[in-house]
Amino acid sequence: MDGTQFTSRTRTTCPYCGVGCGIIATRHGDGLVNIEGDPNHPANYGRLCSKGSALAETMFLDDRLLHPEIDGARVSWDTALDRVAGTFTETIRKYGPDSVAFYVSGQFLTEDYYVANKLMKGFIGTANIDTNSRLCMASSVAGHNRAFGEDVVPASYEDLELADLVVLVGSNLAWCHPVLFQRIMAEKERRPGMRLVVIDPRRTVTAGAADLHLPIAPDGDAALFNGLLRHLDETGNLDRDYIAAHTAGFDAALSAAQASDLAGLPASTGLDRADIETFFSWAGDTQKLVTIYSQGVNQSSCGTDKVNAIINVHLATGRLGRPGMGPFSVTGQPNAMGGREVGGLANQLAAHMRIEDAADRETVQSFWKSPVIADKPGLKAVDLFDAIAAGRIKAIWIMATNPVDSLPRSWAVEDALKNCPFVVVSDNVRHTDTARHAHVLLPATAWSEKDGTVTNSERRISRQRSFMPAPGDARHDWWALKEVAHRMGWGEAFDFTSPSEIYREHAALSGFRNDGKRAFDISWHARIGDIAYEQMKPVQWPLRDKAADAIRSGQDGAPFVAGRLNHFVAVAPPGRPATGTGLVLNTGRIRDHWHTMTRTGKSATLSAHYAEPFIALHPADAAGAGITEAGLVRVSGGGEEIVLRALVTDRQRPGNCFVPMHWTDQYASGGRVGRVLDCSVDPFSGQPALKNGHVAVAPFKGAWYGFAVLAARPERIDAGYWAVARTAAGWRIEMAGDAGTPDWQTFAESLFGEPRKEAGWTAYEDHASGQFRYAYVSAGRLIGAVYFSPSPVGVSRSWAAAQLGQEVLGTSMLAGRGGLDQPDPGPTVCACFSIGANQIRAAQKEHGCRSVEDIGACLGAGTNCGSCKSEIRALIEEWPTREAAE
Repeated sequence: MDGTQFTSRTRTTCPYCGVGCGIIATRHGDGLVNIEGDPNHPANYGRLCSKGSALAETMFLDDRLLHPEIDGARVSWDTALDRVAGTFTETIRKYGPDSVAFYVSGQFLTEDYYVANKLMKGFIGTANIDTNSRLCMASSVAGHNRAFGEDVVPASYEDLELADLVVLVGSNLAWCHPVLFQRIMAEKERRPGMRLVVIDPRRTVTAGAADLHLPIAPDGDAALFNGLLRHLDETGNLDRDYIAAHTAGFDAALSAAQASDLAGLPASTGLDRADIETFFSWAGDTQKLVTIYSQGVNQSSCGTDKVNAIINVHLATGRLGRPGMGPFSVTGQPNAMGGREVGGLANQLAAHMRIEDAADRETVQSFWKSPVIADKPGLKAVDLFDAIAAGRIKAIWIMATNPVDSLPRSWAVEDALKNCPFVVVSDNVRHTDTARHAHVLLPATAWSEKDGTVTNSERRISRQRSFMPAPGDARHDWWALKEVAHRMGWGEAFDFTSPSEIYREHAALSGFRNDGKRAFDISWHARIGDIAYEQMKPVQWPLRDKAADAIRSGQDGAPFVAGRLNHFVAVAPPGRPATGTGLVLNTGRIRDHWHTMTRTGKSATLSAHYAEPFIALHPADAAGAGITEAGLVRVSGGGEEIVLRALVTDRQRPGNCFVPMHWTDQYASGGRVGRVLDCSVDPFSGQPALKNGHVAVAPFKGAWYGFAVLAARPERIDAGYWAVARTAAGWRIEMAGDAGTPDWQTFAESLFGEPRKEAGWTAYEDHASGQFRYAYVSAGRLIGAVYFSPSPVGVSRSWAAAQLGQEVLGTSMLAGRGGLDQPDPGPTVCACFSIGANQIRAAQKEHGCRSVEDIGACLGAGTNCGSCKSEIRALIEEWPTREAAE
């Protein structure tokens, strides 16, 4: 058979958010891979968002870490593992087990997580293992434990479509969990009576689709839901029978809620009284109510109380564990739930057992036959890196995450790692802001190469299957961990040869001495064979017997475990947020990027929507600070400063600003938002508050501005501000300087990165106006073009980027835009089909498109993942005003 004709189709799971979409990856003999949604997976039924659709663009080996390194020099695996095991062993001998730590990730598979947790808590004997999931769902875990006695999510995706009222709290679902949002919107179109309420300080694209948007003040959520609980009591909408039969603590919770009277809620929430009354009326009158919440709730210094204020409402009305009802935490990472199942957080034991409980500790230690067991909670993420800075942690192993960028006070995290005696980093990326501080680098397998399981937000376990060979010396994380365990003397307990063996042990522990005492139980899979594991279909837990296929936990609203009561929690809202200098800073995701861009930054498609880090400001705040639309902004907080592009929009709440979390030092000179965030944390969950810091803003007064498109990324950019983004054939770069003017020709040559060939070099230099433009063509094809100006450069970015690698004349590039036959598509709106705003407006004007469906039929925009539909709708709504102006 001709190898180029060979194809293989593999069912696997998307590596992005907690929706856990099924994917079919088709690998062709020529190495190309096609990605499509799995129509049989119950999370997405074939749908994919823009990120999932573009996965094939992220799989090339550019910047892969392919070999182990010690102090920057390539070594063998044996040498690297000997160094890791030897240094950890010696550190523990000299300073005790609490002197070492692991920091792991929701990008781990459950099998990776299980081995890491077992090694640290059961054999090293400390609970100093925490995860970047601490930054996204720790407050939900704490709230679930307080309310349900265990970290369980009582709803399923099916409930989102069965509900008559869906309330989204602190969740831009359309961008952060697009497939779930499209499921809701499809059902809403089928049942127009279904209502959507969005509670969010910003008028996001999700809010644009809502029947009611409540632009709540930061940290006003607990007061609002306390007020709702009081309203439900006063209007006779409580389920007294359910409260009596299945709960405890109601009187104290209601007493606390009495302080949130309707008259005072506008002040404590920042909301209009009429809107509050509408929301309360709908919530009281609608039996099938689902409340979805995410980072806007969790990432707060009172996040756990917010979670319990939401759960209190559902407990008081018995609206949980039944079709179309329940509080629903949607997780941010693909396996945040799996990490919770194996005890991946510093304050957990495996299988939902409690580290503070002596009986639970004895159960886990007995099952593992381990020499010790951690007997107290370990250091949570923020405290962990503070302990490194203080010298208490002397060796840390960081796996599959980038804390220098993702944690608040990122400069302090970086300083801590610089001064830590021993830092190990396992990653598949060679250059990250964390990896540069590693003494030992270990090459890990990437998504397409990994094999194991993940659990999504609805407790559904899915297989992640490899469909590409591991490149270079890359190895699975669980393998590296078990090899270190062997070298530390515990080989018999870590004699794993496959992920299926680890999964069976994990499943067996979930049922060990359980007897119905813990909701998390997948013990049926303790005897799953290798073939059955390989063929395993997505399944929800609990999974105690072959017939089990749970839809929602706690059927008919009863507690998840027989004999256990659900608990109300008395919540005291924080009142008005503490005042601070400047604007309230909210951070979060954008549609087409993910975490710190180590994956999505490789995709030209995903980089087209937003190519630079930005700050969203209300027009009044921008005007007050002298900031203009698309100008550069200095953002300062905590003694640190970053520089961002201004996005001036009335979708932003006055007095507040928004900055995406994604940009790092690898993609911008000053886009790392963690530099200006403080590190206040929730006292119960340890989750940092990433939604309500305070920053000052001021214009970045540029002396000059630049833009470039280049076939190769330059090693160095000598500019006070720069941001790079992938294009289909290279890179685009924005630049600015706040002092002096360089020698423009020399600067341009430094960006091209190779000796200038006179025959291919074209220049336009106007010293009077300060305009300097250079193009470099080799063998008739564009290598790069650079534009400098004393004011922001007027060049069609998308047109210039599209010329890279094409046959062009250098003189044509100096104009900075195409002719009439090459109109500027404008800013990208639809990433899936690369459709820009100007193309959508042209379709309105020239083809009479007046609806999202019309645009889809004409251009294709919005017909794949649907994430851009809200933006298309907004452009359509602007049309009458724009047409009148023209």
